[in-house]
Amino acid sequence: MDDGTIQLKRDCDAIRIPSGEKISLKEGQEVAVTQSLGGSHTLMTSMGMARLDDKDADAIGLEPGTTGATEKDEAAADKPLSEEELKQEVWERLKTVFDPEIPVNIVDLGLVYSMELAEEGRKVEVDMTLTAPGCGMGPTIQADAKSKVEAIRQVEEADVRLVWEPAWNQDMITEHGKMKLGMI
Repeated sequence: MDDGTIQLKRDCDAIRIPSGEKISLKEGQEVAVTQSLGGSHTLMTSMGMARLDDKDADAIGLEPGTTGATEKDEAAADKPLSEEELKQEVWERLKTVFDPEIPVNIVDLGLVYSMELAEEGRKVEVDMTLTAPGCGMGPTIQADAKSKVEAIRQVEEADVRLVWEPAWNQDMITEHGKMKLGMI
């Protein structure tokens, strides 16, 4: 197995990319880890690409909790975040969402156009786009963003909408994103 593949250490569930379909991976199955960012691991499997949640990182020989948690944050649950703190936390969580094929988060890629709080912070509304309308990763990225925002303790619902206006272009990538991509 010197080709970069590893054998799964136990059975686990994953999400097929880009369909978002839940699949079962079996102990002993060979996979290759292509990316570990933002609370998930992108795997190449015999069934194509799949996203493994970080809680199952031990199945690929990694320690869970090293790429960002997606569990509800219950710390200090007795005191809700202020509006400003909540906005900051939402942006931080969105920065943990990655296209499975690009090692830059969706905020630094310039894919998130707006974020608004509604219902006293219980609902978060996000407008985002993709690098191209036909991007097959759209459902996967959208679901990941929704899950990460809904993991914030006081958020009950996240409405993550894909929009196409204005059309995305490379000028929307932040300086940090451009550095990660080797554009500057």
